[in-house]
Amino acid sequence: MDNSEQVIEIEGLEFRWQPAGDPTLQIDHFAVTRGERIFIKGESGSGKSTLLSLLGGVLTPQRGTITLLGETINSLPGAKRDRFRADHIGFIFQMFNLIPYLSVVENVVLPLHFSKRRRKRVEERHSAGEEAERLLGHLDLSGELLHRPVTELSVGQQQRVAAARALIGSPELVIADEPTSSLDADRRQAFIELLIRECDEAGNTLLFVSHDSSLESHFNHTLPLGAINRAVADSKERADGDR
Repeated sequence: MDNSEQVIEIEGLEFRWQPAGDPTLQIDHFAVTRGERIFIKGESGSGKSTLLSLLGGVLTPQRGTITLLGETINSLPGAKRDRFRADHIGFIFQMFNLIPYLSVVENVVLPLHFSKRRRKRVEERHSAGEEAERLLGHLDLSGELLHRPVTELSVGQQQRVAAARALIGSPELVIADEPTSSLDADRRQAFIELLIRECDEAGNTLLFVSHDSSLESHFNHTLPLGAINRAVADSKERADGDR
């Protein structure tokens, strides 16, 4: 595999919340290639949220390396990790994290205030507002709705606003953390189809984390987190040994 095509590469990672505690994550190797759509499946407590925080540079591991787009992010100082995250990663959070006093469009363009790189990509083609409206239109949101406060939208509509915010400025990596947990089955399927279409058109790499197996068919690969996280297997062995 050509390393230049790897968006994510983890080697020898170990993370624990307490210095003397058991590790939450132990990952020998994990790599994701540019443009892939990866479904990471794991139950509560399997380390999903911790892994996403490490990939986003919010946390740093005690051991090992996390390389994103050729940059070893855990070796960067905090301010540079923040800048890297703003420039290259779009997050869709489980609770959406929209700003309630801003309109739909204002929420979508918010990442461009923190990343000159993403703003420049947008302004090569459109104004920020025009690009926000284009993305929202592709996600089936349009008209006067775009200028309402996000608090006036349904849960499903807010979810699509969160997706547009993550996608604006074409970040190379889009990370979705249980974004469909509050939706019914039909809305989940529709949202996934819209999200994947947008990622495919922009060439984004998509890392989608969920416990919902019904969504797996939309992705190139499914990866049970326990398959790469040795800490989960080790904890089960210890529990079995104590019985």
